Amino acid sequence: MKAYELSVLCDAEVALIVFSNRGKLYEFCSTSNMLKTLERYQKCSYGVEETNKPAKELEQNSYREYLKVKARFEVLQRTQRNFLGEDLGPLNTKELEQLERQLESSLNQVRSTKTQFMLDQLADLQNKEHMLLEANRGLTIKLDEISSRNSLRPPWEGDDQQNMSYGHHHAQSQGLFQPLECNPTLQIGYNQVGSDQMTGTTHVTQQVHGFIPGWML
Repeated sequence: MKAYELSVLCDAEVALIVFSNRGKLYEFCSTSNMLKTLERYQKCSYGVEETNKPAKELEQNSYREYLKVKARFEVLQRTQRNFLGEDLGPLNTKELEQLERQLESSLNQVRSTKTQFMLDQLADLQNKEHMLLEANRGLTIKLDEISSRNSLRPPWEGDDQQNMSYGHHHAQSQGLFQPLECNPTLQIGYNQVGSDQMTGTTHVTQQVHGFIPGWML
């Protein structure tokens, strides 16, 4: 038979199935088991489609998921516009009431958050005020201690300082004072210079008597 010759010449596994016009079955298989050859043929022929089937299903599932996400995105955009007071025409009474309740709930949440934030700020300011009061109290105590220490200082410490100041000024005044020098040489004769000096002194004294009252002399 040609099938047998083909299997021998090509060293191949050949399986042949023939149906006559009367419905009779004729088959040939180069191996001992026709069923194994048919299973092998089925794997080679339909295995590619079965392998590609999950990829097609994944593509279809991804497309369906994309459509769902797109629809949800459109709903969110429409809801956002409704919250902003836009595109309210297509809404009915029930939808408008629901939108109003949602806006009131959002407004209450915003007010609650704002109030809590202000309370936190107030508590922070109160803590800072308390710290400043404590620091002020500590400074006041230190000032009182310094004042008490100064009030308890002995009074003679101040007198000593005054005495030291007076002694310093007295020494300066003594340094400025120059006593009159007298001539220790005894002269028996008439000293013309001394007589002139005495005459000048007497004249000055008379002038002073002329201007100063007597009770002050």
